[in-house]
Amino acid sequence: MSLHWESFVFTLIAFLILYILLNKYAFGPLFSVMEKRRELVQQQLSEAANTREQATVYVEEQKQALQEARQQAYEIIEQSKQTSGKQAAQIVELARSEAARLKDEAVRDIQNEKNKAVEQLRGEVGVASVKIASKLIGKEVKEDSVQGELVDQYLKEVGGRS
Repeated sequence: MSLHWESFVFTLIAFLILYILLNKYAFGPLFSVMEKRRELVQQQLSEAANTREQATVYVEEQKQALQEARQQAYEIIEQSKQTSGKQAAQIVELARSEAARLKDEAVRDIQNEKNKAVEQLRGEVGVASVKIASKLIGKEVKEDSVQGELVDQYLKEVGGRS
């Protein structure tokens, strides 16, 4: 094997010329494109990190908003329970007062009817007593006479005992 210096030099020169041409026309634009691509990837990574941070903040805000909504719902439910309890107590109290009023009214009506019945019974007993007395005595006793008044007084005394 012999080494040919001329071909070696020629190859070296051709290689240098090729390297210079590639460096000027190919490597420069290629490295420029690669640098732009690297910057784009860096920018996308940075944007992804920012987006992730924003998403984390947004999720925390949503959690807090959800917690506040739950708290408000709980407070509304508690207020509703208290309001319904108060309304139920008011309705029960109103029903009790209405029942007491109706009872008192019924007692008054019963007392009035009782008094009317007693008065009517007294009148009927008075008339019957006068008729019985007139038959016993054999003569007629008039209701508006003194004897009628005596019978009424007797009936009042008898009515006062019972």
